[in-house]
Amino acid sequence: MGMKRALLDVTPLRRSAPFRRLWLGQALSGTGGQMTLVAVMFQVWQTTHSTVWTGAVGLARAVPLIGLGLFAGALVDRVDRRTCYLVTTAGQAGCVSLLALQGLFGRFPTVVVLSLVAVQSCCAAGGGPASRTFVPRLLPEEQLAAGLALNRIAFQGAMLAGPALGGLILAGPGVGGCYLIDALTFAAAFHGAYGLPRMSPGDEPARPGLRGVADGLAFLVRTPVIRGALLADLATTVLSMPISLFPQVNAERFGDDPRTLGLFLTAVAAGGAAASLLAGSFTRLSRPGLVMLCGSATWGAALALFGLADVPWAGLALLALAGAADTVSVVSRSTLVQLHTPDALLGRVSAAELIVGQAGPDLGNLRGGLVADATSGTAALVSGGMLCIGAVALVGTATPGLRRSSVPSLRGAASERTGGDASVTSGSSP
Repeated sequence: MGMKRALLDVTPLRRSAPFRRLWLGQALSGTGGQMTLVAVMFQVWQTTHSTVWTGAVGLARAVPLIGLGLFAGALVDRVDRRTCYLVTTAGQAGCVSLLALQGLFGRFPTVVVLSLVAVQSCCAAGGGPASRTFVPRLLPEEQLAAGLALNRIAFQGAMLAGPALGGLILAGPGVGGCYLIDALTFAAAFHGAYGLPRMSPGDEPARPGLRGVADGLAFLVRTPVIRGALLADLATTVLSMPISLFPQVNAERFGDDPRTLGLFLTAVAAGGAAASLLAGSFTRLSRPGLVMLCGSATWGAALALFGLADVPWAGLALLALAGAADTVSVVSRSTLVQLHTPDALLGRVSAAELIVGQAGPDLGNLRGGLVADATSGTAALVSGGMLCIGAVALVGTATPGLRRSSVPSLRGAASERTGGDASVTSGSSP
């Protein structure tokens, strides 16, 4: 019985057909997206041989999310969320299709490639918050953490399979083949979302423009648990994300073989997938905030040790540990955010979480590339890991409610989500 409780709970897949279709579609599309990430990094590296330019891939992804994310979240809280997701998914598919054409028939300059990455990120700024509002509508509260853990294992599975497949295809058909496969996987994402019911934002849609954004920011500021969770994750990713350093490490330790470039991301994903399979061991713990802080600190420590590892396979094991810690942290953070947020504000808060979860790593990749260019890859990795540990300790110390939050109090907060306007205006967490 103890082992059964530790394993991933697949009840949401059995009991909710809409959730199952959405989950499968996003899993396939996510795999294609990871292939494109590897292909873009490889194309930029082969063109420039510069970690600054590979770090700029992260900048192209992050700037649209930061600039548009909160406005997109306010829009999600005003319109049918399903329609918003379908439109923005179509935009992402169009960008990847253009990347496929240039990969197959003639390479674009690096600046143009990064521009397409940025436009795709603009679409993700709207589609991401919309998709994050679906799970609380499709699943009952008691299955929410299990549903989020399933989403996480789909993401980790995509990271596990996508980079490995991307490396193989880069060695054969090349970058164009990776982009083309990604474009085709968007059909699965459309299928998963098309069968969803209408997802209107409720009786109290967000106020237009800056007023709606201000309402969302005010809620974040006055809710310590959510504020602390997002700050901890933002500090962690900005200070210690290592992906932009992988091409340099691959060149130094693996002879610049494209098939091994994907192995670094695969190692991170393998650890994350293992943690997801055992998600019951941490999703059933009573203090998800403390679990999140411990996971974030472990991520930083593993990356610092990876920077010092002399044996490549030992380094891969440390990356796997980092991936496992990241999964523990992300699932715990998402559970906190979903259960503390009223439905009327879920689009805006999800947009803030998306900015933290995607733009933070992209800015962290830029930081890593700049530090490595000025010093070395080892210095970038070790300094980032140590700064991560320090930042997590600081946020945990400054936010006692985050450390002490327990599952019973979270579920009490969740019941307020459907309690009308009062839950929106008095949503502070203890």
